[in-house]
Amino acid sequence: MTTYRAALFDLDGVIVDTAVHHFAAWRQTAAELGFTLADEDEELLKGVGRMDALRVVLRIGGVTVSEEEAVRLAAEKNARYVEAISSITPDDMLPGAREYLEGLRGRGVLTALGSASRNAPMILECLEIVDLFDAVIDGSVVTEAKPNPRVFLAGAEALGVEPKDCVVFEDAIAGIDAAHAGDMVAVGIGDPAVLTEADVVIPGLHAAGELADKGIVFVGREG
Repeated sequence: MTTYRAALFDLDGVIVDTAVHHFAAWRQTAAELGFTLADEDEELLKGVGRMDALRVVLRIGGVTVSEEEAVRLAAEKNARYVEAISSITPDDMLPGAREYLEGLRGRGVLTALGSASRNAPMILECLEIVDLFDAVIDGSVVTEAKPNPRVFLAGAEALGVEPKDCVVFEDAIAGIDAAHAGDMVAVGIGDPAVLTEADVVIPGLHAAGELADKGIVFVGREG
């Protein structure tokens, strides 16, 4: 058993499912460019920054655009996404997410959000969970996209802990890779057949109680 001092969370697919809105918005972008995104393409876009995601979409479609056009396409996609998530409420949190975050906070465990989304602060406000995080690192703070570990390293730095004392909760392959690149333990949220590089995989934060049995235990500030 190993003890850890901090829990770092991705947002989409871990705390709330906004990935469906992301993908729907990218599908509309693809349709306007004359091609279709397949269901399996969604995994390629998880945990990826906006411009990097656009590059993935353009590569899938074999489309080349100018830098000016790329900026326009990304902005239009984001506008569609923001409109879609503007009605998110606390009831939209994934099962067990609020309870697990509240439990960590109650035990004095440090928590941070590490998301590529520049809309993360707005989503946290809509979910009414801003106070459940000691630090929020989003795409406006760190521009390097996962699998670059910078977003998680910045989270550890903001919390004042060493990377080796952190556990990252991620639903995306790029996020798992980012955690490992930052010398952190990665807990995959989702399908073990997809998140093959994660140290541990659970179906969701509702199952986080299993982590102690898998050797991952958190200690609070005074632990």
